[in-house]
Amino acid sequence: MLTMWSKARELADMTPPERNRWVDFLRAVSIMAVVIGHWLMAGLYVNEAGELLRGDLLSVADWAHWLTWGFQVMPVFFLVGGYSNGVSWVASVRKARAQDRPSQTGVYRDWLAARVQRLITPTFPVLLLWAALAVIMTQVGLPRDQIRMATEAALIPVWFLAVYLLVTAFTPLSHAAWKRFGWLSFAIYVPIAMLTDWLTFSQGVPWVNFTNFLWVFLAIHQLGFAWRDGKFGEGEGTRWFAWATFAVGLAILVSITVYGFYPVSMVSAPGGFSNSLPPTLALFALGVAQVGLVLALEPAGRKMLSNLGVWTATVLMNGMIMTVYLWHLTAFVLVMTVCWLVLGGAGLDSVPGSGAWWMTRPMWIAIYMVALMPFIAIFARHERSFGPIRGGRTVPKVRAAFGVLAICVGLGATAGVTIASPDSLSGIRWWVIALPLVGAALLGFGPVYRPSEATREHANQNAA
Repeated sequence: MLTMWSKARELADMTPPERNRWVDFLRAVSIMAVVIGHWLMAGLYVNEAGELLRGDLLSVADWAHWLTWGFQVMPVFFLVGGYSNGVSWVASVRKARAQDRPSQTGVYRDWLAARVQRLITPTFPVLLLWAALAVIMTQVGLPRDQIRMATEAALIPVWFLAVYLLVTAFTPLSHAAWKRFGWLSFAIYVPIAMLTDWLTFSQGVPWVNFTNFLWVFLAIHQLGFAWRDGKFGEGEGTRWFAWATFAVGLAILVSITVYGFYPVSMVSAPGGFSNSLPPTLALFALGVAQVGLVLALEPAGRKMLSNLGVWTATVLMNGMIMTVYLWHLTAFVLVMTVCWLVLGGAGLDSVPGSGAWWMTRPMWIAIYMVALMPFIAIFARHERSFGPIRGGRTVPKVRAAFGVLAICVGLGATAGVTIASPDSLSGIRWWVIALPLVGAALLGFGPVYRPSEATREHANQNAA
C-alpha cells in the first residue's frame, strides 16, 4: 500500500495546473458512496432456526429510505462522464484534424473502442472468476438458489457499465446537440422521461420504462457538457445558478415522492416499484439536485484539493476505482461465506436494522475493506495497463456497433438474469458470459492484459 501511495504522490506532483481536480474527486467519492451503501444496505443473518437469510436494511427500516438520496450517486457518475467524455472527444477530433484525417467516422470508431476497452477490460476477471465459481459450486452440489444469490450479489455492479457504455456511445451526437442547441439538448429529455413514466404507470405499457435508462442518464450526461463549458459558473465565485439548480431539483423530488406516488427510496426497496431499475422521473430529479449541489461546492472543493495530501489520496483512489467498484461485493460475499461455512455463522446473529446490528457496522465495514485489499493488490495494477487495439487497425463501423451492443447486452443480462442457471448441467448461462467476450473481440481486443511501456507511460500521465 505504501508503494501505491508513493506512486500516487508522484502522479499528484505531475498534475498539470489546468486539470479540474474536482472531477476526479467526485468520481472517487461517488465510488466510495456506492461501496459503503452496498455494504450497509445488504446483509445476511442467521435466524433462531440456524437458517442463513438474506436481510435488507430498507425492508426493516423505512427511515433508511431517505439515506438513498445520498448513497444513490449514479447521476454524479454520468455528470463526471459527460465532462470527461466531452473533453476526450473534442481532443480526439482536434488531433485528427491536425493529422489531416478526413473521416470523423474513423475517429469515432477508434475513440469509442478505446473508451470501451478502458472500462470493459477490468471487468473480465471478475466475470470469469464468478463463472468458474458457479460451475464449481454447481458440481459440488451446493443449492442452486444459494449459487444464484452469491453470483447475483457479486455481479450487481456491472449493470452500470452496460448503461454507461451505451450513453458514452452517443457522445459525438449528444455533444454536437449541446453545441448547437445548448440547454434545449438537456431540456428535451424532461418531457420524454415524463411521457415514459406516464405510459408506464398510467397506461400500463410494458417495457417502455426501460428506455428511461437512456433518457434520464443522457440528460445528466448533457449537464457534464454544460459544466465543462462553464455554464454553472467559473472561477472561485459563488455558484448561484448551481444552488438554484439544486433547489429546483430538490423541490421537484420532494413534491413527487413525499407528496406524490413515487417511493422515497432511490434504489429497489420492498413495498413499491424501483426508482432506479429502471430510472424514473424521481431519479431524474435527484440527479438534477445532486448536480446542482456538487457544482455549487466546486470552488471550495478545488481549494481543498490544492492540498497535496488530499489530492494524492484522490489520485490513489482513481487509480484503483474500477477494481474497488467491481470487486467490493465479491469481498462482501467472501466474508459472508467464511463466516457461514467456516465459522459456523459467527457474527451473523444480528438482524439488519436492530441496535446490535448498527453497533457492529463499523467493525464489519472495516472487515470488508480488509477483504477487498487482496483484490486491489492483484488487479489494480492492471487497471490502466491495457494494450492498444490489436494491430492498430481501425475497426469497421458495423463490427464496432455490434461489438458495443454485444457488450452492453451481456453486462445487462449479467445483472438482470444473472450468470447462474437454475437447470443447466454446468450451472451457468454460457451466452451471458460469452456476449461481452464476443463484443470485445469484435472491437479488436480481448480479456488478456497486454501492457506496453508506451501505454503505461500514457496511462500514468492521464491518471494524474
